[in-house]
Amino acid sequence: MNLPGNHRGFTLTELMIVVALMAILAAIAVPNIIAQMPKYRLNGAARQVLGDLMAARMQAVSQNNEAKVFFLDNHRYMILDDDDNDGTADTGEATQTKDIQADYYDVTFSPIPGTNPVFQPRGTASNMTIILANSSGTKTITISIAGRVKIN
Repeated sequence: MNLPGNHRGFTLTELMIVVALMAILAAIAVPNIIAQMPKYRLNGAARQVLGDLMAARMQAVSQNNEAKVFFLDNHRYMILDDDDNDGTADTGEATQTKDIQADYYDVTFSPIPGTNPVFQPRGTASNMTIILANSSGTKTITISIAGRVKIN
């Protein structure tokens, strides 16, 4: 039954008030989210490098040969499935080159110069520390002699 004055729905004034409130909340939230983006990129890059190092270790164990990671510069690295365990990329050996700046444009890493982790067929590795950095700070990835890779 529809009585006069008993209407359903929202008035234009009510809708405009809701839109204005949402705009105010968005104006407050967006700068905070943008300020957090470098931190999210650093965390993402650290997880990507961690995952690739763990995959190299698993590959070394499953294929019973060494897997070596070469740090080419401050944002690229190459993973070598070293079938003949000579430490160099020979014809027929699988390599993957990764660039963390493809997804995380402001992140760089600084491994100790001249050191590249080698994962042995038993899962062990050479000790190493890799520091990833951007404007939000740093993250440290460590590889223990037992082959454990973790973010500190």
